[in-house]
Amino acid sequence: MNPSSSRLPVAALEGPGVPFTPSARYPDPAVEVIDESFLKLRLYSAHVEQLATGLRWAEGPVWFGDGRYLLFSDIPNNRILRWDETTGLTSVYRCPSNNANGHARDRQGRLIGCEHLTRRVTRTEYDGSITVLADRWQGKRLNSPNDIVCARDGGIWFTDPLFGIAGHWEGEPAQSETPWAVYRIDPRSSALQRVIDDLAAPNGLAFSPDEKILYVVESRGVPHRKIWAYAVGADGALSGKRLFVDANGPGAYDGIKVDITGHVWCGFGSSSGADLDKLDGVRIYGADGRDVAHIHLPERCANLCFGGARNNRLFMAASHSLYALYVNTAGAV
Repeated sequence: MNPSSSRLPVAALEGPGVPFTPSARYPDPAVEVIDESFLKLRLYSAHVEQLATGLRWAEGPVWFGDGRYLLFSDIPNNRILRWDETTGLTSVYRCPSNNANGHARDRQGRLIGCEHLTRRVTRTEYDGSITVLADRWQGKRLNSPNDIVCARDGGIWFTDPLFGIAGHWEGEPAQSETPWAVYRIDPRSSALQRVIDDLAAPNGLAFSPDEKILYVVESRGVPHRKIWAYAVGADGALSGKRLFVDANGPGAYDGIKVDITGHVWCGFGSSSGADLDKLDGVRIYGADGRDVAHIHLPERCANLCFGGARNNRLFMAASHSLYALYVNTAGAV
């Protein structure tokens, strides 16, 4: 067994463990510098680490600095896992999880999450009870909330594609009642607002450091996957839709995060085409949309987040495994 996979309790191993050998040299060749501007964000003596393996489809990582642990989803196994920084152990945090996918924390530090099976967005209260924040739009059921972010004003934004109702793997087959869309839960009225309705399968989303720009992944865009940028106005009003980046080939974007310098870090990979091993991992773009770096992983990366004591550790949920890399920047909060 791979040494890192032994950190996951045997009873929790449900998928294939992925063999992984960390680089023995610095700088880690897995961190490819495409533009020299990225050199200031790379830590020369940091390497990609595999923290856990044996999952079926890893997603939705979120850091809890007050407890020094990371929560992340294993969607087909219907559970949320917890990786503990102090012990390096991975355990089951919640099972069943209603095929939970994306997670974030609200301004009070509570876990907010997207559930495929129940087709809703929930909040975990301090006592462990669950509050439903959104499950219907104008009386019709949501599809399968996917990814989520909380703005500084307390507004909660989430995407709602069809992935969780497409089959039994990440939820249950069901008929869509509403078009795929992006929603905002108003922080004062708790009203659900549909803010984007013209993207094919909206997926990952993130704000710029000043929250004046919202980035949204269009994961079924034709002919290529794309990331769009919107100007954010008062009360969440969006305007000025523009193309931020185009995958321009077989690559596909998934979850995204933004650091304090405005760089956009994208879960990236491909399910078809040549040179798959060259695409899997994390693609990093400057605020101007230039490719600046690629973190190569042995698996397609679905989602990521920043965490650690200085918020400069990148956690990457990639297919069957959880990876991490220290970087010389921090996540925007």
